[in-house]
This record gives sequence, structure tokens and C-alpha cells, in this order.
Amino acid sequence: MRYVCEKLTTNGVFTGGIEGPACDHEGYVYAVNYGKQGTIGKVSPDGSGEIWLELPNGSVGNGIRFNRAGDMFIADYVNHNIYQVPAGSKKISIFAHEPQMNQPNDIAITRDGYLFASDPNWDEGNGDLWMIDPTGKITKMESNMGTTNGVEVSPHDDILYVNESLQRKIWAYDLNAAKEISNKRLLIEFEDYSLDGMRCDMDGNLYVTRFGKGTIAKISPEGIVLLEIPLHGTDCTNICFGGPDGRRAYVTVSDQGNIQSFLVNTPGRCWGIWRD
Repeated sequence: MRYVCEKLTTNGVFTGGIEGPACDHEGYVYAVNYGKQGTIGKVSPDGSGEIWLELPNGSVGNGIRFNRAGDMFIADYVNHNIYQVPAGSKKISIFAHEPQMNQPNDIAITRDGYLFASDPNWDEGNGDLWMIDPTGKITKMESNMGTTNGVEVSPHDDILYVNESLQRKIWAYDLNAAKEISNKRLLIEFEDYSLDGMRCDMDGNLYVTRFGKGTIAKISPEGIVLLEIPLHGTDCTNICFGGPDGRRAYVTVSDQGNIQSFLVNTPGRCWGIWRD
């Protein structure tokens, strides 16, 4: 059944720091803090899992993304790094480092390998937005936003979405071929709870985690809430898409310490851009 959530892993397999789900080309789901902080867990479609990688130097991951070649990128909020793990290996290296960051949190990626990183300052209730080009060069895109968290690119790489957790707002920017942003506008503002990670499907709808409410809001490109999918638990932190046809959503839920999943109608962008 579409939009009916079920548990993929048992409760407590991940710590309360579970975040950053991402699917590889083979359909495995990766998320941070499997069993203990500072790890990357690898979970098969049947729900079995293992510690796949341990991050070095006390690093703790948050957002994870794959590029079209299958390389993994991990936002490390402790040491202000973006790590890279090449496809087919576990050799981890620092792809980008920026000491001025508060903490790289969620990341989005374009078809041609540009990363966008949210950078919240939870104590001050504000945040920044950064871009990392395919060489690892880091550029600040905007300062003094709200608590920047979820970040995503539209299916055609022409819109960048950034949400602010505590302010409960989602912003949209035009994104051109030079990766410049313009025409900032408010897509939607919620009255309660907070926002965390989010992903687009190939129709341009946003699936947004509503942390504290325990639902995923499906939002149209025009900013209309089309439906909300209830989860098990309340503290959903992020979402990705995978499965044989890209129509299976995977959600990390911190108060359950697990990954949950449901089917959707349209393939997710993070799956779809590998196949076009």
C-alpha cells in the first residue's frame, strides 16, 4: 500500500543520533550512528544491517549523499568536514573543510556534483548556507538565515530548497547553471513542530520530515501540503528514496533509533538522477 509506514529495522539498532539516510545504486540504505556514535551503518532492503564504516578523529556524521558515480559524501558536524568515500571502497578522506562553519548538517547534490550544505547554529537560532564545488572549494552562499537544516535541489537542478527548523519555514531559490542563487521566496511556513531533512521526488514534490510530529509532509512545488504520512514515533530526522523503481522512501527516526519505510507514487530525485 502507498504511504503506509512500516519499520525496516528494529528499535534501537541506531542511536538517537540517527540521520542522513541515502541509498546506493544497489539499493542498500546508509545512515549515521549505527550501534554507536561516529559510525555509518549499512542496511539491506530486508532490514539486516552492520557497521559499514567508522569515521576518524572523533567525527560524527549527519547528512549523506551519493553522486552519480557512486561516491559517498558525509557531513561531519564535529570537525567541520565533508568526507568522501569513493565508489567501491571504504577509503575515507576529507573532501572539504571549513573551520568557519557552525556545523555542516544536511547536504544536497546536483547532477554535476556540486554540494550544498546547511549550517545551523542551534544556540543562536540562526544559520548559513554553503556550496562545495566538485574540487572541494567552499563558498558561503548566504549568512544569517534561520536555523538552516534540510536542503534539496529540484529534479531539473533549477531550484534550491532550504528549510529553517526553528522558524518552520521552507525557502526556494532559483538556481542557474553557474550555481548562483536568486529570487528567494517563501515556499511554505508551518505553525507548529519543527523541520528536519527533506527530499524531492521526480515530479518536484518535497517530502519534509516534521520533527516532533512524527509525520512526513508531501508538499507540491507550489507550496501546498498534499498529504502527511504518519510514522512510528515522533522525531523523524531525514528521508531518502530507493528500491528497484525509486518509489520506496526510507526515514530515520531518532526516538525509535530505527529506519522506517513506505511506498510512494513517484520515484525520488536522489534515485532518478542516476537514470536520466
